[in-house]
Amino acid sequence: MDLVFYGFAVLLFAACILMVEGAWLWWSGTHGSAARRINRRLRLMAARGEAGGERVSILKQRRYARAPGLDRLLRRAPQAAQLDRLLLQSGLSWSVAQFLGGMGAVLLAALLLLAAWPMPLPGAVLLLGVAGGGPVMVVLRARAARLQKIEAQLPEAADFLARALRAGHSFSNVLQMVGDELNEPISGEFKMAHEEINYGVPMNEALQNLAARIPLTDLRYLVIAVLVQRESGGNLAEVLVSIARIIRARLKLLGQVRVLSAEGRMSAWVLGLMPVVMIGVMALVNPQYISLLWTDPSGIKLLWYAAGMVALGVVWMRKVIRIRI
Repeated sequence: MDLVFYGFAVLLFAACILMVEGAWLWWSGTHGSAARRINRRLRLMAARGEAGGERVSILKQRRYARAPGLDRLLRRAPQAAQLDRLLLQSGLSWSVAQFLGGMGAVLLAALLLLAAWPMPLPGAVLLLGVAGGGPVMVVLRARAARLQKIEAQLPEAADFLARALRAGHSFSNVLQMVGDELNEPISGEFKMAHEEINYGVPMNEALQNLAARIPLTDLRYLVIAVLVQRESGGNLAEVLVSIARIIRARLKLLGQVRVLSAEGRMSAWVLGLMPVVMIGVMALVNPQYISLLWTDPSGIKLLWYAAGMVALGVVWMRKVIRIRI
């Protein structure tokens, strides 16, 4: 009798637990935050035709910050969208808020350093300029390096697309194959384009998003060729092979130009860094001698004039050795 009673009590307790859990699952599935987001998106998509042709994006937006309030605040500034685009193109996993926070931390460290060890006005301006522009230069350098890698991978990707199309695969499957077979960073971009198409984004828009994420002229030509072929027809494989051949020839010529302009680039680096290095060495060897540059009024004027001429020379040398192909 006792065993039957205890068994019945255990079963009753388990039934109550399951009933409470089922009620909770039903409530979270119909009234939870995720359900509210889905219902709101469905209502927007259902009312798309009644909103005067307003288009609802089905793509997940990148967050500018983890905190919703800060994210909404950053989205009000148009510069935040440009910064987010730079971070996306650089391949860094930073958000806009993280980047701004890191820049603020570097500037704060520079200000604390100036408070602990006071230095002349030119040195303080130089330190603050490096602290403020350093994070931006890191992002720009990472972006340039990533775009250069993608540009070097473009001929192989175009040849792969042509071979897969000749084998009879659809263009959507070819995008997935490029994302699976090639190396990063170009594989991730093509894989993202394929995922957008699977989510329901039109192929034309997915390819345009690909060209927007990778601001390369060669990739833009490839996307235009695909879009024109979809509208007018033609042998897309032959067009892709021609594009790959042109890109290879252009990259070869660009490499030759870089070799021929290497002396000019080295001269620009030497001429730009030599005054700074010499001032630093003289400040260590004979501080009283070099201190006239920032203690005497004539020395301060001479220092600003020299800094302006060095900056002008660096910009001029950059214009001379920068050859676009």
